[in-house]
Amino acid sequence: MAASSENQRPQGVGPTPLGVGVIGCGNISEIYLKNLARFSVLRAVAVADLDPVRAEARARQFGMTARSVDDLLASDDIDLVINLTIPAAHAEISQRALAAGKHVHTEKPLAINRADGVRILALAAERGLRVGGAPDTFLGAGGQTCRALIDNGAIGVPVAATAFMVGHGPEPWHPDPEFFYKPGGGPLLDMGPYYITAMVNLLGPVLRVSGGARASFAERVVGSGAKKGQRIAVETPTHITGTLEFESGAIATLVTSFDVWHHRLPNLEIYGSEGSLAVPDPNSFGGPVLLRGRADKDWRSMPLTHGYSENARGLGAADMAAGIRSNRPHRASGALAGHVLDVMLSLLDSAASGQRVGITTPVARPAALPPGLKDGEID
Repeated sequence: MAASSENQRPQGVGPTPLGVGVIGCGNISEIYLKNLARFSVLRAVAVADLDPVRAEARARQFGMTARSVDDLLASDDIDLVINLTIPAAHAEISQRALAAGKHVHTEKPLAINRADGVRILALAAERGLRVGGAPDTFLGAGGQTCRALIDNGAIGVPVAATAFMVGHGPEPWHPDPEFFYKPGGGPLLDMGPYYITAMVNLLGPVLRVSGGARASFAERVVGSGAKKGQRIAVETPTHITGTLEFESGAIATLVTSFDVWHHRLPNLEIYGSEGSLAVPDPNSFGGPVLLRGRADKDWRSMPLTHGYSENARGLGAADMAAGIRSNRPHRASGALAGHVLDVMLSLLDSAASGQRVGITTPVARPAALPPGLKDGEID
């Protein structure tokens, strides 16, 4: 995939905040809309959803207008679309928003296939627009504290990592979990972006991968909500293992699974020539950071040196808006989201072929955030 353009358009540059329209009013939209109010570079204007009742409810909750998707995309007061639709709809909505002249920040993954990812980034480059993508959790206090420790040599040269996202799936608690078990779902495309993005932040781009995958259970049963008791046919791998080789020389082991009842595995650990670093849950913004040098007898809890330790979803969109304002690259970029998508799809390709797969999407390691930012600050 080609990297997206960093060209600008005039809307939103200067003291006027970018007008934001949110498409997709499901569970995650609430925290996004709460957080948008924290950033002076953004102004939430309208929401849209295929279900107008759901859109109206969110609009009333946050004191904004509910519009149809078509009306929102045609609105002159919308500069940036935050795409919170289901994964299978990400590519369509992002491309429509770009075609309408809007910048886009999309929930993960960028798309569910490479061709759509390429089209999104190419269209953004053609139109001189920005694309950004979740997760932005790597910009939180935990991820940025770990980044600073590694950059300052606290564990020497990183040589390896292990990352585990394992459990038994979302169907016990999620009210509508069917999409998790369809193509474009599964633990890798659903949760893998958190772990892979965190590792790219800490270790740099991925060079090649090898993987294995299986679906251990033919169906799942919804455990809560209006659809409780309904059965879901599983149509995507639900246990994926992989080896990631980074351009830096580090090698990581990744396991994502919806097939594990119980475990005692760490979330993410980085191993260096002079010590080890236990990274907080990549699906969180804060969390404990533990360091153990080669001569240390035990792990040491490290103070968080950066801001945004609480749930700050939307921080990546705010960083994009700040980047547009100051004409600098944004961190949770389309290029990063495209690289992570390529890594995940390549793991599945490797599992199918039995061969190692090279990663062809270039990306630069995103810039670190400055320490000590106050809430609402980006630069």
